[in-house]
Amino acid sequence: MMKNKKINSKFMTDHMQFMQAALDEAGKAMEIDEIPIGAIVTLNNKIIGRGFNSVIKNSDPTCHAEIMALRDAAHFLSNYRLPEVNLYITLEPCIMCLGAIFQARVKQVYFGAYDAKFHSCNPNQNLVNNQTINHHTLFEGGILEDECSTLLKNYFKDKR
Repeated sequence: MMKNKKINSKFMTDHMQFMQAALDEAGKAMEIDEIPIGAIVTLNNKIIGRGFNSVIKNSDPTCHAEIMALRDAAHFLSNYRLPEVNLYITLEPCIMCLGAIFQARVKQVYFGAYDAKFHSCNPNQNLVNNQTINHHTLFEGGILEDECSTLLKNYFKDKR
């Protein structure tokens, strides 16, 4: 099942705090001239994994923020399955990262900015609600959307 609506305001405080932590990770990516996308993984309302884009620095196309945060959380728990965790990302995940999210069995994904070009979490894409996949994750977007979107827009504006 997919939820792709903005979260009710009574639930926003914790989500905003965690998304701010993801934005802090995005700032680390910007410091090394990477696209500023950050992610964190939480378990029982505690951060257990952090990551930011580092594809250029690591010469590795898989070093997206989500992948790095999931790796960090998996090492922390000594388990590649993460069925009780939440993942916070400053940008809607790409197809590669969706695959990692499903493989890790992430419980819930919260993201900030929507990816206007591909919009992978759109139910019409049939990626997040595909019934042939044996694990289903809940997705909610729009948390600190303006902040997440502005960070990315400013980065690309400065690059031009």
